[in-house]
Amino acid sequence: MREWLVLVSEPVIIAIDALALLAVVVATVEVLGVVVRGAIRQLPDAIARNAWLRYARWLVAALTFQLAADIVETSISTSWQTIARVGAVAVIRTFLNYFLERDVAVHGRPSAPEGPGLRT
Repeated sequence: MREWLVLVSEPVIIAIDALALLAVVVATVEVLGVVVRGAIRQLPDAIARNAWLRYARWLVAALTFQLAADIVETSISTSWQTIARVGAVAVIRTFLNYFLERDVAVHGRPSAPEGPGLRT
C-alpha cells in the first residue's frame, strides 16, 4: 500500500511544484514588462500599483501551490527529520502567504488604469 502512495504522490508533488514555478515565472515576466515600460516612460501610479498587486496575487497563488505540495510530501515521509524539514518550510511559506495576503488586502483591489477617455 505504501509503495502505491509514494508512486502516486511523487509525480503529484512535482506537478504542483511546477505549477508554483510557472506562476512565479509568469508573474515575474508580467511585472518585468511594467517595470521596463516604467523605466522608459513615466507610468501612472495606478498602473504601477495594479502591477504590483497582480504580482502579489500570483505569488500568493504560488505559495499556496507550494504549501499543497508540502502537505502531500508529508504524507509519504518516513522519517521525523524529513517531516520536520517539510513542516518548517510549510510554516515559513504559511507566514509569507499570510503577510502577503494581508498586504494585498490593505492595498485594496486594483483600480482602473488611468488615461484619456477612461473612467471608473
